[in-house]
Amino acid sequence: MLKRRDWGRVMAAAALTAGLPDLRAQLVLPPSAPLPRNAPKLVIAVDNRTDFSCLPLTIADRLGYFASEGVDVDVRDFADSAQAMQALLSGAAHALSAPYSSAIAWQMRGQSLQSFVLQGRTPQIVVGVSTKTFSHYRQLADLRGKRVGVQAIGSPSHRVARAVFSQGGLRSTDVQFVAIPNAWAAVSAFRNGALDAISYTDPTMTQLEQAGELKVVADTRSVRGNADVFGGPMPSACLCATSDFLTQFPRASQSMTDAMVHALKWLQTAGPSDIIKVVPERYFQGDRSLYLAAFNRAREAWSPDGVMPADGPEIAARLVAQFDEPGSMDRFDLASTFTNVFARKAKARFRA
Repeated sequence: MLKRRDWGRVMAAAALTAGLPDLRAQLVLPPSAPLPRNAPKLVIAVDNRTDFSCLPLTIADRLGYFASEGVDVDVRDFADSAQAMQALLSGAAHALSAPYSSAIAWQMRGQSLQSFVLQGRTPQIVVGVSTKTFSHYRQLADLRGKRVGVQAIGSPSHRVARAVFSQGGLRSTDVQFVAIPNAWAAVSAFRNGALDAISYTDPTMTQLEQAGELKVVADTRSVRGNADVFGGPMPSACLCATSDFLTQFPRASQSMTDAMVHALKWLQTAGPSDIIKVVPERYFQGDRSLYLAAFNRAREAWSPDGVMPADGPEIAARLVAQFDEPGSMDRFDLASTFTNVFARKAKARFRA
């Protein structure tokens, strides 16, 4: 989620996207007209395409599901979440793959942003302690004063860690959070003793688990583990768009949703050989077996049908209100941060 201090980065990102063509202007079709074979290109912005949370998007793209729905989609990588968000808000992108909390955050800032298809029903983040430097760990209170690695301050891994620590009576200031966005650097720091604990995504956490270097404290890769932390589903990665786009171009929005739900259904039964054939080699980072092991651990994390769970938005909003924006739930309409209209149609079509 982008916090107020990130506004400077957002404005800097605007300069980078200002020179891009206004791709939204290419969408000149009447809202009710069927998309032709030579449909205008749709850009989906993402800041870390290789992240496990974005795997459904990769599957939809690689298996040609967008093309089969009559839309020409360009999944475009940006350097960070601020630039990806600015691409959407400036019209350089038509949709954004991001945590659902981003939709909540931007609603607070007056931007009408909606999630229209859910990729993940859990954050797929693991919190663990070092078996080397912290072998005496017994309870969350033992983390007071310790160094905890996260992907970035304000990132989902940071928020999950704070939620977990609060269960043990720890405040954010009781531990020392260290931002390490690079997975290889995070593993190195954890192994050389620079970190006592870590809150990170896969396959990094599976790698540390397999090596016997990590004791898991909280695991949001499974539905049960996620409920232990949040009390219910915590919607994570989703495709978002402005409400204006979803209203003006329902056919394009439905086509993107259909492709994503098709991919989610494919993931429910995909085996190791399927993943190896579809996922780009660079995603494996030189270790296919590790990637596949992490994939199997995260199977429950992806949404089976793209539909936002009934109690998910409130749980996500409570987390934002608890740590980032006190009193925020009184300042915006939670129902306007998502829509299930497109996902429900896709669910019925694919029997997901």
